[in-house]
Amino acid sequence: MARIGRLSTKGSVLLLCDIQEKFRPTIFQFTNIVSNAARLLQACRILSIPQILTEQYPKGLGPTVPELGAEGLKPHTKTSFSMLTESVESALKSLGDPQQVILCGIEAQACIACTTYDLVERGMEVHIVADAVSSRSQTDRLFALSRLKQSGAFLTTTEGVLLQLVQDAKHPNFKEIQKLLAHPSPDTGLLAFFSSL
Repeated sequence: MARIGRLSTKGSVLLLCDIQEKFRPTIFQFTNIVSNAARLLQACRILSIPQILTEQYPKGLGPTVPELGAEGLKPHTKTSFSMLTESVESALKSLGDPQQVILCGIEAQACIACTTYDLVERGMEVHIVADAVSSRSQTDRLFALSRLKQSGAFLTTTEGVLLQLVQDAKHPNFKEIQKLLAHPSPDTGLLAFFSSL
């Protein structure tokens, strides 16, 4: 049966890619991207979905930004564009090899792309949260999202992920998730993507 991309709290993991200080002045819509990623992280904590955080060459690009709220998560440092380093592979194995990945972070055409290709090649289902992913250039961001969709990743939004994970107003954590949805996600310039389709 074809995969339709229905998210579940069982067998999912959140990957937070390189949301670091030195990117702050150069990444398109940085503040809004971090805000959406922070909501995803809070939701995954509420729903007991494991989270994995990477940092690209932190000596040069600095630490993860504090507003992400990732304290308590030990960053996996890397120099490769793919997040699937030896230590991340080991972390995934210890989580029972989850088959659904919720992916957000920086940059769409580099680390998000390379990570997605690696995951899809392994037969994993990748959900790229488009309003929590960006690049220095909006052009690179939009073309990367289009290319990743062609490669078999599912494109979604922060709110889409949160609602899919609870699926019912009777869910025991629905009220907590609903609080995260009190304000709509900020516009991160994605309408240009859909007008080009």
